[in-house]
Amino acid sequence: VAYIKSWSIDFKTNRVEVTAQGDDNKAYLQDLPDAQGSFDGYYDDSTAQLYTAASDGQARKVYLYPSKDTTAQYFFGTALCDFSISDPVDGPVAISGSWAAASNFAKVG
Repeated sequence: VAYIKSWSIDFKTNRVEVTAQGDDNKAYLQDLPDAQGSFDGYYDDSTAQLYTAASDGQARKVYLYPSKDTTAQYFFGTALCDFSISDPVDGPVAISGSWAAASNFAKVG
């Protein structure tokens, strides 16, 4: 998606308490990491790409590059997304949205 000014990715996990009688402190097990994130930027009226991705229910390939200086390291997976459009009087038309992994999402490189 063109004109993205920021994105985020979260690999949060759930923890399940497994404290047993006689333990000296609480104990936990950690679940699989979740992969979700958000993005915001400026609306590109030359394509319906973002609208289509948010409205057809199909997962899309996602590449997130932490640095513009190298393409050797990035996060990759497929994701489902949604988005919102905001059209302020005193600025450009903006987009914001969120995504959630539809497949394994991992760091490459």
